[in-house]
Amino acid sequence: MKLFQEKLTFKGRLIITVLILIILVGGGVVAYNVHDFTENNPKFCVSCHLMQKAYDAWADSVHNQVNCHECHYATPAEHNRMLLMTLIKKPNSVSDRHGKIVVSWKMCFKCHWEREEGFEEAVNIATSRGHAKHVFIEQIECSKCHGYIKDPENKAGLHEFLPSDRFCLKCHEGKEVHGLGMEGLACLACHTDKTEDIRPNREKCLTCHGDAKTRAKIALAPQTADTKHFTPDPEKVKKASTIGVKFPEDAPMMFECHTCHKPHGKVKPEMSDCFKCHREIRKVGKHNLHINTVGAECTLCHKPHEWKVTQEAAKETCAQCHDYKDPDLFLRK
Repeated sequence: MKLFQEKLTFKGRLIITVLILIILVGGGVVAYNVHDFTENNPKFCVSCHLMQKAYDAWADSVHNQVNCHECHYATPAEHNRMLLMTLIKKPNSVSDRHGKIVVSWKMCFKCHWEREEGFEEAVNIATSRGHAKHVFIEQIECSKCHGYIKDPENKAGLHEFLPSDRFCLKCHEGKEVHGLGMEGLACLACHTDKTEDIRPNREKCLTCHGDAKTRAKIALAPQTADTKHFTPDPEKVKKASTIGVKFPEDAPMMFECHTCHKPHGKVKPEMSDCFKCHREIRKVGKHNLHINTVGAECTLCHKPHEWKVTQEAAKETCAQCHDYKDPDLFLRK
């Protein structure tokens, strides 16, 4: 007791003060580094082995320069709850969220709409008609499509961000593609941001089905999400291009391909489809003779995408069955 009753020398007080300062500064530095590591370093996430596959997917994604905590935000109370649940329950896998939105659209908009500093290169969805329809009109959360998990067992698709090839079928039931080698195509291999209703226009169809000259010209157009990420397999395009569809500038019918071709139902139109528009065609000229008596298909004379039977074409087409006759006479009784 006598020791503590004695007054400390200046040197002793200095030593104690220095030690206290070291403890405070050192503790502050340690606390700051621990906080910075847990809040700003993605490697902290893999301190829990359950996060390894999600971390690996993130590391290979286009968002690998974005800190995990930029998107995943939790309050101190939520942090503590997750820690306690991990220590008490010791789970073997990350539990499903059962539809709960983990990352809200507000987080995504910071980069993809508001264009915060440092993320100016992020894709701007302001010009995307697909997002206009699904986000602004239907008010669907971003992660409902872009947070899709391809493999529920290992969460491998969680950070890939692009919707899977057939993900749209989650909402658009019965919209599978049928027939003619298109069954395995991604929905966005056809549906495009370049049209107001997101339906494929003629240019989109000719990306695969056009001749070499047409496809080369289309390839020079500015890219959108569909052409950048969902281009069909080159072998499939090669096979589709054998059709080499051409549309003459004077063709009488210039509407979109999906007017006749129904990829979600019947891709190849039949004669009955022609009659849906040409209801009275049997009464015109010699059509009744050729259709009902001879049993000729519309496309025997009317070549798809050209349609008009010119005098030059008639010399080849009509001559298959009889002597050449002027096609202008065909429309007369």
